[in-house]
Amino acid sequence: QVQLVESGGGLVQPGGSLRLSCEASRMSFSLYIMRWYRQAPGKQREMVATLAPSGTTNYADSGKGRFTISRDGAKSTVYLQMTSLKSEDTAVYYCYGRHVRLGTDYWGKGTLVTVSS
Repeated sequence: QVQLVESGGGLVQPGGSLRLSCEASRMSFSLYIMRWYRQAPGKQREMVATLAPSGTTNYADSGKGRFTISRDGAKSTVYLQMTSLKSEDTAVYYCYGRHVRLGTDYWGKGTLVTVSS
């Protein structure tokens, strides 16, 4: 069964960095579009970054120049490197994968990132 498990969240000061990890079980990155989403308190869930099977990446304006999505196929892990963090980056971050042909999609349970001094 496909499973996504996020880790790496925590408390970080403004201007700091954090790397989130998403370990994917029974999922080939050549067949899945991988994304990171986030949901701040009282707000709708929003897309943060996308990584296509081809390696093409796309970012929301809020993260451009600060966030980087990447993957390690050998470790079955997708990463979100976040730098120059701001208080408005505080949210629960979710890993998401969608099969490019079947459309089947999966969500992780999320990891909390808190940016505060």
